[in-house]
Amino acid sequence: MSYYYSTNINVQLMIALLKEHGIKKVIASPGTTNLEFIASLQHDSFFELYSCVDERSAAYMACGLAAETGEPVVITCTEATASRNYYSGMTEAYHRKLPILAVTGLHAYSGVGHLEPQVIDRSVSPKDAMRRKINLPAIKDESDYKESELLINTAILELKRNGGGPVHINMPWAGPKFDFSVQNLPKVRVIKRYTIADELPELKHGKIVVVVGSHGEWSEKQTAALDRFCAKYDAAVFCDHGSKYYGKYRVLTSMIVFQKLNYDILQGIDVVIHIGEEIGDDNLSRKIRAAKETWRVSLDGEIRDTFKNITKIFEMGETQFFSTYAGEVTEEKNTYYLACREVADKLNANLPKLPFSSVYVASKISARLPENSVIHFGVSDTIRAWSFFELPDSVRTSSNLGCRGIDGCVSALIGASFADGNKLYFGVVGDLTFFYDMNSLGNRHIRKNLRLVIVNNDGGNIFRRNGHPSQVWLGFEEANKYIAAAGHFGRRSPDFVKNYAENLGFEYLTASNYGEFDTAVKRFTTPEMTDKPMLFEIFTESKDDSNAFEIMANVDLDTKGHAKAVLKQVLGEKGMETLRKIIK
Repeated sequence: MSYYYSTNINVQLMIALLKEHGIKKVIASPGTTNLEFIASLQHDSFFELYSCVDERSAAYMACGLAAETGEPVVITCTEATASRNYYSGMTEAYHRKLPILAVTGLHAYSGVGHLEPQVIDRSVSPKDAMRRKINLPAIKDESDYKESELLINTAILELKRNGGGPVHINMPWAGPKFDFSVQNLPKVRVIKRYTIADELPELKHGKIVVVVGSHGEWSEKQTAALDRFCAKYDAAVFCDHGSKYYGKYRVLTSMIVFQKLNYDILQGIDVVIHIGEEIGDDNLSRKIRAAKETWRVSLDGEIRDTFKNITKIFEMGETQFFSTYAGEVTEEKNTYYLACREVADKLNANLPKLPFSSVYVASKISARLPENSVIHFGVSDTIRAWSFFELPDSVRTSSNLGCRGIDGCVSALIGASFADGNKLYFGVVGDLTFFYDMNSLGNRHIRKNLRLVIVNNDGGNIFRRNGHPSQVWLGFEEANKYIAAAGHFGRRSPDFVKNYAENLGFEYLTASNYGEFDTAVKRFTTPEMTDKPMLFEIFTESKDDSNAFEIMANVDLDTKGHAKAVLKQVLGEKGMETLRKIIK
């Protein structure tokens, strides 16, 4: 009877990625839950298989083989005490930094703790027996497929990382029916890690984007290295207000990616270079996932698959990476950057009138911020609204984008303001964010350099925006009760925050319409240091805030451009070419 690879997708992915990473040595111990894996390996002549009944001995054999050859060695067995017997050899491998990959079968994670035969709890292992433990999902859909593919890559890369060591993978079986009818392995995404000591892969010229997530302050050397890189590869740097990059190739993309239309500058991206941490704008993450691949550059060397297409990790500093790839720049290229700037500039030039809203507030205060000041943004809709608009070049930004929680935004602003009493520190938050953290305003160390905006629309307005699941499924009134959490904290009382702030020594300003805002904002943004810290409470209506975001999602370049973009989305490139011929 002919047999090939198992229909178990995890088995196929495991074998395909072992081959792509050049791992061929396997020591197999008998068992049922790893049967699909072993039998599939037997079919493939690429692998060099050895048999060992005793798992304890198999693990030590792998240590000897790996130490002698310098190559990773796979050991595989079934579950229960068979897998426990690997611990002695795995501990030896850990202390000697030997690349041993233990692949153990199991019936199902759901069976743990329910007295099922041979099912044991392997969720915790000795710290010095393995560098990492991986639990592969039972694959039911594409999301599970991608997760398993990513996890297997992660495990294999860990074998050699920072000196190397053993790794453990739990792999669910697909029994009791065994089917070995698959003749070809799937095409898999291979992820590789590089250090500065390695021969780095070639970066071919094409459409290249550098995406900067939340980032610390940039040094002149860092900025210069990135600018040289962009000049050589005709790249653009996509930013939001958490990025803090202000070099020559900066493009504030929030307005562009928030549009319902998809622009050419976002299509056909060859490589995304991802630096920094979490990205403040979810729309950017979604809009560029069609890029062919992502290269992640970070000193931590971890796999951060933000765009779901990572292929390479560079465990090195950003300056090292950009300087190495840029080399000597003989000709400055900026065609792609200028195309991005053109889209951004035309969108900004065509902004329609906005209702009195959080977006309107951002549009007006952003340009008025005093030189050399600092502004902290609340998360979610707050930073989203402000990232539509550029700030003065000397203004620096910050936001709690690490976890994107609302619980400490005001406290973080206050802490930052302690750093320099001669510099103005602004902050802008929504009402829920403010009331969550309002006790921090009573801190006795607060100085007169602090200025805080509260946009009060009575609740978490992101949950009341058009298109949000709470609106689609519940509607405005039902979402207001428990999702948007309206009606707390004085129900937009004109006196509650005013009295609280003034009793704590703040100068209080307020506005509920365009005229009141225009008067108060002049005082709030004065560059002079005032006698007291300031709190500016702005009352907006929820529906106006929602409508403002809807307006910002439909700012078109022009009628012709709109029509052309829609046609292109419907017809595609080939269809557009046919249409041009017909018109001619």
